[in-house]
Amino acid sequence: MAHAENPEYFKGRGAQVNTQNRFLKDKYVKEHIEGLDEELLENTCTQIFEETSKNIVSLSNSPDLSHMHSINPYQGCEHGCIYCYARNSHEYFGFSAGLDFERKIIVKRNAPELLEKYFNKKGYRPTPIMLSGNTDCYQPLERKLEITRAMLKLFLQYRHPVSIITKNNVILRDLDILSEMAKLNLVHVNVSVTTLDEQLRQKLEPRTVTATGRLAVIQKLSEKGIPVRVMAAPIIPGLNSGEVPNIIKAAADRGALAAGFTMVRLNGAIAEIFTDWIYKAFPNRAEKVLNMIKSCHGGNLNDSEFGRRMSGDGHIANSIHQMYRMACVRHLDGREMPPYDLTQFTPKGGKQIALF
Repeated sequence: MAHAENPEYFKGRGAQVNTQNRFLKDKYVKEHIEGLDEELLENTCTQIFEETSKNIVSLSNSPDLSHMHSINPYQGCEHGCIYCYARNSHEYFGFSAGLDFERKIIVKRNAPELLEKYFNKKGYRPTPIMLSGNTDCYQPLERKLEITRAMLKLFLQYRHPVSIITKNNVILRDLDILSEMAKLNLVHVNVSVTTLDEQLRQKLEPRTVTATGRLAVIQKLSEKGIPVRVMAAPIIPGLNSGEVPNIIKAAADRGALAAGFTMVRLNGAIAEIFTDWIYKAFPNRAEKVLNMIKSCHGGNLNDSEFGRRMSGDGHIANSIHQMYRMACVRHLDGREMPPYDLTQFTPKGGKQIALF
C-alpha cells in the first residue's frame, strides 16, 4: 500500500512516531485504563526554542571523525530525513528523536558572537571548521534567521577556513560571501544527494529540496569557482544503493570535484523510528531492507564499532564500496578539492571587508 493511501501516515513528515526519550521517566500516551473523554491533541506545527549557548565550536575525538571541529547553529531539523543520526541528540534537550526532532527546532542566535570570541582566544591557530556536524545549517529557518550567513561573514572577515555540508538551496543566497572565500581557498561545500528518485525522496526526506534542485546547487556553486563535493549519503541497501554511480555522474557533470558516501546505521531511537517508517512507507520491501542493513553492521541495525559503523562490512557493503570506487574513477578522475589556505588567518578580524 502506498503511504498516500495509508491513513496512519503523516504526510510531509519523516518520522511517524514520537519515540520515548531514554532520559525521561514519564510520557504522554493515548492508551490508558480509564480511557479518554476527548481526543489527545498534539501541536503539529513547527515550534522554535531559543538556546543561549556558552560555547559554539565542538571538537570530535571519535576515531572516525578525529579532531573535527564543528558548529551547529540549529538543533533539530525540519527536513525530516528519516535516517538522520542527529535525531538522538534531541533527547538531550528533553524532546523525542521522532516527530519532535522535525517540529521542535532549537536555535542559537548568539552563535556568531560566540564564534568571534572563539577566533580571538589567545594563541588560537586556525583549523577548518564544519558547518554543521549535526543538523543542516541551511535548513528552512535559516532563510529568515540568517545565523549561518552572519557566521560566514566572520569566516571571511577573519580569513578562516570553513567546510559546509547541506542539502538545501538556501546556500545560493550566500554566493557573494562564498565566492570571495573560494578565491582565497577558504571554503569547501559538500552537497548531500541521497537519491535521484523523486518519489523515494518525498518519503525519505519529505521537506528537502529535490535532487534536481541540489544538482542545480552543485552547478551554480561550481560556476562561481566554489569547490564542491557530492555526498551520496547515507546509502541504504535495497532503497538507494543502486543509485551511487548515477548520483556521482550527475554531480560530476555539473562540476563536482569529489565524492563521498556513508552507510546508513540506525543507532539509538533511530532503529525504532526507521523500522516503523519503512513498514508504513514500503511494506513489501521492509523486511528485506532491514535485513540488508543488519548484514552491513554485524547483524544489528545499530553499530558503534569505529571503522565499521560509517562504512559497513560484509558482502553487500563491499559491493557498494566497489561500485562507489568505480564511479569515482570513471567520473571524477583527475579532479580533487583544493587545499585550504591556513596562512591568511587575521586575528581580531583585521579591517572590515568593504563588501559588508
